[in-house]
Amino acid sequence: MRSGKRPGVNRAEADNRDLFAIADLAREFGISTRAIRFYESKGLLSPERVGGTRVFRRRDRARLILILRGKRLGFSLRDISDYLGLYDAQSQAAQVHLLVEMVDQRPALLEQQMSDLQTTVSELREIRKLASERLTQGN
Repeated sequence: MRSGKRPGVNRAEADNRDLFAIADLAREFGISTRAIRFYESKGLLSPERVGGTRVFRRRDRARLILILRGKRLGFSLRDISDYLGLYDAQSQAAQVHLLVEMVDQRPALLEQQMSDLQTTVSELREIRKLASERLTQGN
């Protein structure tokens, strides 16, 4: 995913609009229209239909911002869906409680993943060293 800062996209202007086409949102957030349709298929977005055209409202744009932020932070679509469900229920206390719980779990998981990656890199370096030594001994 790109940073969301795209040439020709004025965030202040987008914040004041009421309706968005799928291409508008894709361009603004630097994602594909296919990704937006995927989030829709998972029930995370609910655009209205005018004929065969999807029409997104401010609410959909706000939800997309939350979805992309959640994905960037490494949350699963299930976690994001649970959070958005509370967002819809207007239960701010429950929403904040779930957010704190989800955020509290992420650092430990990321630290474990970092440790696993460091171990993998060390093992690969050792394999590379041993293979190079074997090549040197064989010549």
